[in-house]
Amino acid sequence: MINTIIFDLDGTLLNTLEGLKNSTNFALKKFNSPEITLEQTRSFVGNGVRKLIERAIQNGEQNPDFEKCLNTFKEHYSKTMYQKTVAYDGIEDMLTELKKRGVKTGVVSNKFDTAVKELCKNYFDGLIIVAIGESPNVRKKPAPDSVLKAMKILGAKPENTLYVGDSDVDIQTAKNSNLKSVGVTWGFRDRELLEKEGADFIINTPCELLELI
Repeated sequence: MINTIIFDLDGTLLNTLEGLKNSTNFALKKFNSPEITLEQTRSFVGNGVRKLIERAIQNGEQNPDFEKCLNTFKEHYSKTMYQKTVAYDGIEDMLTELKKRGVKTGVVSNKFDTAVKELCKNYFDGLIIVAIGESPNVRKKPAPDSVLKAMKILGAKPENTLYVGDSDVDIQTAKNSNLKSVGVTWGFRDRELLEKEGADFIINTPCELLELI
């Protein structure tokens, strides 16, 4: 019986793509690097903001302005992240129903930790029990570290837990955490990739998760 579900955030619960693009381009423009498109942003996200900027800026980490660009992105995104962020249709209803059923919920993301906590509180206050983002000295997904930490806080067992996400990183994270994975098709990656990565289940709408459990 499934009594715990851990979610990815960007591309799974929240559509953050436009905001990420805007903050990336704000930083790139400041350091005279070409701006990126929405589709480029889509392909660059998933491995944390450091990797996003590495992929976006000319010459990556070798760029002498890389660290300044990364910090500029973080500052800008922290101030503007609510402007272009929306929950996907049906997410709040799904989380509300999970709470009614007594299912424990958490979020584990490669987005920086303060943003993860603030976004979850702003959009899903009372519906997400624990929210964990990227922080120093903790390996990012697909390493299982943060998922295992969330499970410990929630008192969850692998056989009773699902991990839900939209990307190859999420499917790999579930495998590394010894959890069954649920891939969602409404996010930043497509069904073909989720199938290729070996998602245990694939759903097209949030309500299908309720049917699945």
